Amino acid sequence: MQTALDTTKALADGNRMRVIVTLFEHEELCVCQITELLRISMATVSRHMSILHKARLVQSRKDGRWVYYRLAETFPALVCDWLKAAVKDSAEIKADRLKLAEILLCDTADLCQRQKQKKRNMTPTI
Repeated sequence: MQTALDTTKALADGNRMRVIVTLFEHEELCVCQITELLRISMATVSRHMSILHKARLVQSRKDGRWVYYRLAETFPALVCDWLKAAVKDSAEIKADRLKLAEILLCDTADLCQRQKQKKRNMTPTI
């Protein structure tokens, strides 16, 4: 029962659900690509990904300074089928597909560098 609870809690957030649905269509994504897609802070993306990881819905791998996420090999097939059916006509998911197509055209290193620059520009100076 705990696994079912962990899964439903992890998917009980729109951003986490968007990431999972996106990973249905892409083998893996870098944190900076997910950050760009969701348009939220990297810290918030990391928290979301940690929740999905603890629920054993995603796996991660580190490549240099980048962390990539993919669906866990044990991702529940019934959950996959349900989510695909539930969101297939969602305007938000359709918009995510278009946005991600643009994001994937960008070099990962450039994308991460731009996000670091945004963060620096937003950090208040004392």
